[in-house]
Amino acid sequence: MDFENAVRILERSADESRSARFPGRLDRMRTLLQHLENPQERFKSIHVGGTAGKGSTATMIAAILQNAGYKIGLHTKPHLHAVTERARIGMQPIENQRFAEIFSRLLPAIDEMRLSQWGPPSYFELLVALAFMYFAQERVDAAVIEVGVGGSLDGTNVILPEVAVLTNVGSDHRDVLGDTIAQIAQDKAGIIKPRTPIVTAAEQPEVLQIISDAARRQEAPLTIVAEYAQLVSKTAAGSYAQEIELQTPLQRYAFSLPLIGEFQALNAATAIVACEQIHNVLPATVADVTRGLANLSLPGRTEYHPARPALLFDVAHNVEKAAALREALKRHFPDRRFTFVVAIAEEKDVSGMLEAWRPLPAQYIFTRFDVSHRRSRYSRNLVNAAEQIGLAARAVDDPVEALGVARRITSSSDLVVVTGSTFLVAALRRWFLDNAGQLTHVHA
Repeated sequence: MDFENAVRILERSADESRSARFPGRLDRMRTLLQHLENPQERFKSIHVGGTAGKGSTATMIAAILQNAGYKIGLHTKPHLHAVTERARIGMQPIENQRFAEIFSRLLPAIDEMRLSQWGPPSYFELLVALAFMYFAQERVDAAVIEVGVGGSLDGTNVILPEVAVLTNVGSDHRDVLGDTIAQIAQDKAGIIKPRTPIVTAAEQPEVLQIISDAARRQEAPLTIVAEYAQLVSKTAAGSYAQEIELQTPLQRYAFSLPLIGEFQALNAATAIVACEQIHNVLPATVADVTRGLANLSLPGRTEYHPARPALLFDVAHNVEKAAALREALKRHFPDRRFTFVVAIAEEKDVSGMLEAWRPLPAQYIFTRFDVSHRRSRYSRNLVNAAEQIGLAARAVDDPVEALGVARRITSSSDLVVVTGSTFLVAALRRWFLDNAGQLTHVHA
């Protein structure tokens, strides 16, 4: 089987949202992995969940452990440019042919399950299983596994990790996880395992109570980042990095983080605290931490390009991420105006995201993305929603044309922000890099 055929078969599978409410889906995942001889049992793991920041935090943990000399697997979602990004070792995506070879081994299991009570695995479940098989075959020292949606019934919740992480709890995926923050927190706390350390950066009292109660029931040692560590993040004029100082009961860390936004500083602190909790299993030094985070790259996550006008690519596809982006822009670009290029998926909280951005000195160009398994909101509808709350907006359906318009109407000293859906950020980031030169890293 070649890579193109593997992807074709994969994309014909049920996507993750279609089966999200199916109560037996974790049993389906276990059944799939049993067909594959349970590859997830052959490596150590770190489990990272939450509403926002879990992909960044997972990548930071992997970077720290990799700099400590370990062979580290990393599973995150969604992918930005290629499905191979979902299974990485040493930050490098699995090669296309290797992807196809492992996927071909999934086919008998898919056929057997299609005839069973569980039905065929979903798109997400197949990619998780493929990553587990790859990590097991390559005998990684550990793998950092990002939760897909929620926690309790997520396809990744079959691992028995060394440490579990909950970055925070917000209101995304209400259609699957529940209508209230409390219900969503209960679901996300489902990744807490018996006597396994749990680290959280959550701050809401109601959420912390739910996480604390779950940890107590599981006899799991709980570390709350805000109580455990003292974090200071500073920016310098003209710099798009942050100088971070973190003091924990064990160590003091000082390093430059090449990402904007205080939320990324908190993600870094959460990653460091998680690594401290498994120091007896996977020890890492202060130097490992500082090198790993100082050289970090997170494409599409507060990713700054110093063009004229400058561009920022950031996947902010829910209210929490939209608010985090707003604060990052206010903090790092206090004297600039912004032109947003935005597409938003059908199921997202459009009004909440627009309200999050309303305080910014910004104008908006709404556009669309075109993928088979996810529906984009109509750009004209987004304009109507924006104008109702007093935002200056226009609709340009073609994304590349929308970016071109944004660059033409934005002062050379101001900033174009491409955000909203992952699909839009991926498409326009690729176009920009192909047409405007190589990625430029900006350091402090």
